[in-house]
Amino acid sequence: MTDDGRRRDGPRLSTPVMLLGGILVTVVVLALDLATGTAVRLFPLLIFLPAIVSALGEVWQTVLASVWVILVEIVIGLYVGAQTDDVLLAAGFMAVFGTLSALGCRYRVRREEEVHRLRSAAAALQRLIVRPLPLRTADVVVNGLYQPVEEDTMVGGDMYEVAASRHGTRVLIADVQGKGLPAIGTALAVLGSFREAAYREPTLTGVVAALETSVVRQNAFASLTGEPERLVTALVLDIGEGPVVEAVNCGHIAPFVIHDGDAAQADLGEPAVPLGLAALSPSPRKGTRFTFPAGATMLLCTDGVTEARDPRGAFYPLEERLRAYARAPSGGLAARLEADLRDFTRAAPRDDIAILTLRRTEPSP
Repeated sequence: MTDDGRRRDGPRLSTPVMLLGGILVTVVVLALDLATGTAVRLFPLLIFLPAIVSALGEVWQTVLASVWVILVEIVIGLYVGAQTDDVLLAAGFMAVFGTLSALGCRYRVRREEEVHRLRSAAAALQRLIVRPLPLRTADVVVNGLYQPVEEDTMVGGDMYEVAASRHGTRVLIADVQGKGLPAIGTALAVLGSFREAAYREPTLTGVVAALETSVVRQNAFASLTGEPERLVTALVLDIGEGPVVEAVNCGHIAPFVIHDGDAAQADLGEPAVPLGLAALSPSPRKGTRFTFPAGATMLLCTDGVTEARDPRGAFYPLEERLRAYARAPSGGLAARLEADLRDFTRAAPRDDIAILTLRRTEPSP
């Protein structure tokens, strides 16, 4: 990790390791030469040392390795009594090979820097389209974490938003199909539509209808530009003062409610089709209600959590983990889940992760 939390593009060859490795390889090769006493010398194989350094190190390290190999070639060639012309010819050949290695290293470093800039810009953009947590309304306090992945084009469209409207607190969590900047474009369209409709529409189904329209329009534009059409799974909630929450589930993961030492997934019935597919559904989307009492914690997440796998291919047991948390709560649920997820998968996340925890706002004394 860098100081600002970004992952580096890949391993870097430190200077002490390079110097120690170069000296060690040289000593081993010369020792084999002296031990075998064969007429076929091994030290010319040091020509491959700059190529190895160029694959892991910087340009100047590759040049240093090339100079080192040339000097070793000259010194050893003269020591074993080789002809001066032969020594100079071998040194010249090594110089050419070292130059090619340095040029290859320069190209690799530039490509890595370009990829790093592109994916960092995409991840920064994705962080900007969602507001920092925690968020507070008159009805709920929303906390959690949002972690976009930065592996080449693995920048997806996970999103969330909380709107304190006159109709109640509207909450959105969604995941755009696919990765990359086009997915972020669809996410921006959905977020913009939600931020407007959450305040305008008196019903939750009206909010979802507005989201559907935005995805359809985005897909129509995408088809004109040659981009694939994208679906969006979404869960939209309407939370008021009472213990009952209304939800419209568009193919997303149903919420989990943690209360009184237990955790269970809310029964929202059969989920409706994802956003972008309403025209193919035989019936309109409908709201479903479930209980979210005072003192309970509601957890929303994207499939970066539920579809994470361990090295043997088993899925992350989210509900089981939540039950364990419910029996021994210690705060920081989202952070605990994220740490446990890394331990479970034993690898960096391969998909975006969005986890929201909601608790009802305590009344002022």
